[in-house]
Amino acid sequence: MGGQEGPTLITSVQRAFRLLEAVSEHENGAPAKQLARETGLPLATAYHLLRTLVHDGYVRKLDDGGFVLGDKLNSLHTAGGTQTLLSRVRPTLTALRDELSSAAYLTFYEDGEIRVAEIVDGPRTPRVDLWVGFEDAGHATALGKSVLRELDEDARRDYLSRHHLADLTPRTITSVPELLRRIESPPLAPAVTDLEEYTLGTVCVAVPVYRGNTLGSLGVSLPAERQERIQQVRTRLLAIAGRVTRGLSLTI
Repeated sequence: MGGQEGPTLITSVQRAFRLLEAVSEHENGAPAKQLARETGLPLATAYHLLRTLVHDGYVRKLDDGGFVLGDKLNSLHTAGGTQTLLSRVRPTLTALRDELSSAAYLTFYEDGEIRVAEIVDGPRTPRVDLWVGFEDAGHATALGKSVLRELDEDARRDYLSRHHLADLTPRTITSVPELLRRIESPPLAPAVTDLEEYTLGTVCVAVPVYRGNTLGSLGVSLPAERQERIQQVRTRLLAIAGRVTRGLSLTI
């Protein structure tokens, strides 16, 4: 039994791909019978696979019974494009890590959330222990505060209205007015710092970057005993941020 399942599954996947290719040839949609004929599949098989593809979002059924490509494929294309862009800037992040002996981080502000897109670390430059997700700790991280600083007032207040300012360490800012005051005029502007606000023993510095019109932040983390290097780190981050933005904004 086990030896027969592999080829059967592979055949099903191959048939699904053939159907997707056929669907992609019809911008205005095509009925199952036509797709079955074009792919050489039995009609019952085509119906079964199309129902599965519709259920998973790879294909969409129109009101007239025709089938077109679904939103899931568009999201996969977007994700693939993002990975291509990240591959372009990854060497720069690696060089930053090696130059500053610090883990490097890249975030984007997407769908109202601050999300980590890339972390470049190593045995001698370990990343911060992400014991609280960045989506819930924007107020306590340099990366998050950098994004919040660059948002317009309405977007910033919308974000803060949806996120509790959790008390992560004794240094965490948990007052919205105080947080706004500090991010509007940080001492190292446009760089923003996290001085053991996310996790004790670690300080971070971040600056804004962009992927086209998408706001993000570039930052590094340091052991707290290296805090005296923050000004030097700021200088290098600002110099590299423009390079990262250009790399992320190139047309794929």
